[in-house]
Amino acid sequence: MNSDNKAIYFRRTALRKIIEAFDKGILETDAYRIPFDVIPPDSKSSVRCCIYKERAVFRARTLAALGCSVEEDDEATSLNDYAKQALTRTAIPKTPLTVMDIACHACQKARHLVTEACQGCLTRPCQQSCHFEAISFINGRSSIDINKCKNCGACKRACPYNAIAFIPVPCEQACPVDAIHKEENDVAQIDFDKCISCGQCIEACPFGAIMERSQLIDILSQIKKGAPVVAMIAPSIVGQFDCTLAQLITAIKKAGFPQVTEVALGADITTANEARELVERLENGARFMTTSCCSAWVQAVKKHLPALKEFISHTQTPAAYTAEIEKQKGNVTVFIGPCVSKRAEGMEDPNIDYVMTYEELGALFDAKQIVPSQCKETALDPTISGEARYYGVTGGVAQAVENALAGHKTFKKETLNGLDKKAIALLNAYAKEAGDFQLLEVMNCKGGCIGGPCTLKPQAQAINPIKELVAKSPKVKCALDKKKNPGKNKR
Repeated sequence: MNSDNKAIYFRRTALRKIIEAFDKGILETDAYRIPFDVIPPDSKSSVRCCIYKERAVFRARTLAALGCSVEEDDEATSLNDYAKQALTRTAIPKTPLTVMDIACHACQKARHLVTEACQGCLTRPCQQSCHFEAISFINGRSSIDINKCKNCGACKRACPYNAIAFIPVPCEQACPVDAIHKEENDVAQIDFDKCISCGQCIEACPFGAIMERSQLIDILSQIKKGAPVVAMIAPSIVGQFDCTLAQLITAIKKAGFPQVTEVALGADITTANEARELVERLENGARFMTTSCCSAWVQAVKKHLPALKEFISHTQTPAAYTAEIEKQKGNVTVFIGPCVSKRAEGMEDPNIDYVMTYEELGALFDAKQIVPSQCKETALDPTISGEARYYGVTGGVAQAVENALAGHKTFKKETLNGLDKKAIALLNAYAKEAGDFQLLEVMNCKGGCIGGPCTLKPQAQAINPIKELVAKSPKVKCALDKKKNPGKNKR
């Protein structure tokens, strides 16, 4: 982690502090002290205007780490009381994100701005390009009337000196479905009826004002009372920690999880079922089918892309199949992955009890002083295919389906690498006849799950350990074998 990224540092510190307090049994009595311990009186912090605001912001971060809503905080309630609520609640939070108004920078509305580079051209190219009469000349320079400007960008494109800059609101700009906007007080607000839980706003906000509502306390409470908790680790976890997957499994067990299983096990089931479903659909005249593994993508179809609903695969996700297997054993299931959207999937899937991120797992290791690279190796499941372990990389799902049908069915595949506003427009075009493919893989995060908002390592560092493990793993089995794979084929 870049030590200069204070937003990440404070977010992970809040998680670590509540874990340490939980382990010591003092969370109910000493939670209120956490902001003071992190921002002491002699703090030289220059991130905010003063240590008092810094503490107030960190208090909000602690609330989110406890799984509470910052928006609902009345400020008079002690962190101790919120800790008690977290320790006694029986249901997980129903909204995965929360906005810390005190940390929000109160960005002005997105706008175009004339800079000092303006040369006052005689031909007035910027004024000529504007169809809304928003540009006038004052003292020989362009001036934009923000009340008339529609932010179309025509003036910016027309300026020969690049003298017009677009000033975005980072979180609004990043959201592919326009689910976040500014209130009258210029604080960001999330419309959860539109939100697809992609987490792009978390990464985009330069002030770390948007956080996940953690389920850490819920998970730790289950472990503490001796429940049969199983950690279901996503394929993209490989390369996130400086150790082998075999060492990481041991480290997770040392952190308190009685059992650990790879979600790649469910990925092999997804591959087989999705491959058979593709063959069936194409034989029945379907134009194409899309993959269904990315939760944010599925949420986008449900809420914003109804025309694509008929094309999305009915096959369940690897997490769903793995959770189904573990639930049949009577286990409490905890999915550990790189994204926010799995929290939304977990809320809809009765087999997924809790969701945890790589950031939270890293905080758990730090709090318990566990160094994964120093752990012994646990034997891996030798039946899991390399294709399943490559699911977290863009193109991995489509490639697995293709390999599972090799020699039996040929088709064209396409990959949409990252959801943004342009991708949404392209997907709508695909629904109306565009596109020359039969299988479309859609990933919300660029690069795939290894580019998720809750990852720990840059993609360039994470990809090689995944490839090395894939090379050591067996090839995917033919999906058209007579023996049917376990797991329900429909959502």
